[in-house]
Amino acid sequence: MQPDTLKDSITKASWSVLHPVSQEDSAIVAAMRSVVAPMKGKVEGTAGRDSFNDIMERVAVPRGVTFEAARVGGISGYWARPVQARQAGAVIHIHGGWFNWGTARAFLNFVGHVALSAGSDTFAPDYRLAPEHPFPAAVEDVEACYLGLVGMGITKIAITGDSAGGNLALVLLSIASSQTSMYTVVPVGAVAFSPVTDLALTGKSYDTRADADPFFTKSQVAGLVRSYLGETDPRSPLASPLYGDLGGLPPIRVHVGDDEVLLDDSRRYVERAVAAGVDARLDVWRGMPHGFVTGVEKYDAAQRALNAAGDFLAERLER
Repeated sequence: MQPDTLKDSITKASWSVLHPVSQEDSAIVAAMRSVVAPMKGKVEGTAGRDSFNDIMERVAVPRGVTFEAARVGGISGYWARPVQARQAGAVIHIHGGWFNWGTARAFLNFVGHVALSAGSDTFAPDYRLAPEHPFPAAVEDVEACYLGLVGMGITKIAITGDSAGGNLALVLLSIASSQTSMYTVVPVGAVAFSPVTDLALTGKSYDTRADADPFFTKSQVAGLVRSYLGETDPRSPLASPLYGDLGGLPPIRVHVGDDEVLLDDSRRYVERAVAAGVDARLDVWRGMPHGFVTGVEKYDAAQRALNAAGDFLAERLER
């Protein structure tokens, strides 16, 4: 059940929109819940990689996109290029997987949908994963990739990411936008889908959405985060963007499902960004679980969220 206090705080905030769930989406989510219920909270460590990648590879194939293996800034990955690209800049999309799972190849179809929605070439880097390569390896890799795009002469770059990739996207946004940065190209904006912004795991939705979330439990998440951080302070701004200086950031859009333990990570990040003077907005999708946006040909909410993200990215890249 959704606590009225959280619902009211989201509804009344000028920087947030609460989207109702359709009957069709609600029925699809209900069917999904019955299938995944036996595995809730049980996938941990590197053992989850194959099953996670298999799920991501099943995302609907985008139409009108070509894919190309490449290296950018010394980091391997893939370009997703819309056949009819409208924008001259580029998007860097950082994939999710709780810092332990996922590959650029497994996420190709979803990245293709991001590219289509933005009308722009989009690069997905294969950053190093924990526990083999703990923090700050992933941060170093996405930063190197961004610098590689700059080195290619690309002057308009937007950053997107989902889940743990949303964490890295927002960390990279802060690094590249810092007034003390030596970067010659500042990101034009960012979109994060259900980002992990607080690795200290202090969000209230770990409790308020414990039953509603069909996939994750706090104890499971804590183990995955430990394998990534090691002895690093989870409140380090390079680990948790929630604790960084958000002043001076370019426009940000965040999309999150209402039925996920990460709801509060999104809400608090956008709230802090707005307080710091950033053009930031939170879209909360009722009845939707973590990762719903990857169900682009399954959920109406996924297509609507991608369309909104694409419109925002296209507008930023046109400037």
